[in-house]
Amino acid sequence: MSRWLRNVLGGVLGGVLGGVFGGQTSEGPAQTHVGLEPGHHIARDAVHDRDRLPPNQALTARFPVLHAGDVPAIDLETWRFRVWGLVEEPFELTFQEFSDLLAREITADIHCVTGWSKFDTVWRGTSGSEVVKRSRPVPEARYVMVHAPQWSTNLPLDDLCREDVVFAWEYDGRPLEAAHGRPVRLVVPHLYFWKSAKWVTGIEFVAEDKPGFWERAGYHMRGDPWREQRYRQ
Repeated sequence: MSRWLRNVLGGVLGGVLGGVFGGQTSEGPAQTHVGLEPGHHIARDAVHDRDRLPPNQALTARFPVLHAGDVPAIDLETWRFRVWGLVEEPFELTFQEFSDLLAREITADIHCVTGWSKFDTVWRGTSGSEVVKRSRPVPEARYVMVHAPQWSTNLPLDDLCREDVVFAWEYDGRPLEAAHGRPVRLVVPHLYFWKSAKWVTGIEFVAEDKPGFWERAGYHMRGDPWREQRYRQ
């Protein structure tokens, strides 16, 4: 990635992070976040939190709302979850049919590339492995492209199949809010949260890794927060 693009993205992230931890978002009034840098006041178990917090992240009690563009207006009656590409069983489901699939609840820490982390988030939805099982990918399928309105992101198939990855329709015991991805959001807690695409409409199984929306803008192709894979080299 060029130095110019890195500087632009860094400036954008800095501005967003300032908004997250100072002032208000659509999530309501700001709360004091817990930073784990030396010398900061830590309101929780410092050692435990430090073990759970990736490098250069700060803990927040809120759930900041960050995305590119406007929240799309989605009609549940016409929404479909579609699976296609290198699979033996492509399929398309209504929201009712999708939410009737075998459900799983996960509790996970999430980490945004802008620098905030939130612990113990609770999601309920269909597991990524269940979707893969139903679609029966062919041997050549090693990656997926996750699709949403004006949005996409790439994932290795192995990441989608992890036990803690779900296509969620509930957060904290309630249906997802529109700003957080209603009706269905992919949740990939072991990667930076831009990989957890909102407003998902389906996945495409592919043989080669391809960049999605933010990856084309310079973000890392995988996004491991523990390795600080924020930008592409």
